[in-house]
Amino acid sequence: MKNISLRTSGIIIIGNEILSGRTQELNSRYLAQKLLTVGVTVNEVRIIPDVKEKIIECINEIRKKYTFVFTSGGIGPTHDDITSECIASAFGVDLPINIEAKKLLENYYKLQNIKLNNARLRMARIPTGSNLINNPISAAPGFQIENVFVLAGVPNIFKSMVENIIKKLGNQNSIKSKTIKINKAEGEIAEKLSDIASQFQTVSIGSYPFEKGEIKGTRIVITHHDKKIIEKVGILIKKLK
Repeated sequence: MKNISLRTSGIIIIGNEILSGRTQELNSRYLAQKLLTVGVTVNEVRIIPDVKEKIIECINEIRKKYTFVFTSGGIGPTHDDITSECIASAFGVDLPINIEAKKLLENYYKLQNIKLNNARLRMARIPTGSNLINNPISAAPGFQIENVFVLAGVPNIFKSMVENIIKKLGNQNSIKSKTIKINKAEGEIAEKLSDIASQFQTVSIGSYPFEKGEIKGTRIVITHHDKKIIEKVGILIKKLK
């Protein structure tokens, strides 16, 4: 089999509201599914508080580990929206008012007949050397600096930004998956499943138990970029039924 290097990523969810349970975290699941379609695996997801030192530490650690890093949350107008300044600190760059971002906000709030006050202008602060990520819903942009993509936390705005950047990441070896249901408990098939996994070490084989009435079964999820390899593994797994 031709050796194809996969692109990796980490997702950082920033916000006390997630950690407290007040807000349900939806963004990482959506992004992970989108990334798979362009051949990017999600290797790690972290949820961290709105604490400057923690954000800087996490950004600097994860951006060195993976091809891409995606953050969600903390780029709004309030005092606890500190992601932009933390990213600037992590990269050791300034955080000026970005002229293009300011213009986007001016146009948006003018149409809404709303004053662009100092709090809202905070959303135009962009680390030096960044490229803006379009926000078609509320205008305040995200941004990319090197391999780090900084996105909004509000789910519908987050999704609109993801749609924008996914196209730019390019479609490289999209990752596919197949699920096979076996009406046997994990313990009954674990040894043989392990043997199959050892034969196909580049294939991700996930095992997930389920119960349906009196039936105890296992869902096997096979993940790889080559559909033929998935089918080959699937034939072996079906023999476990």
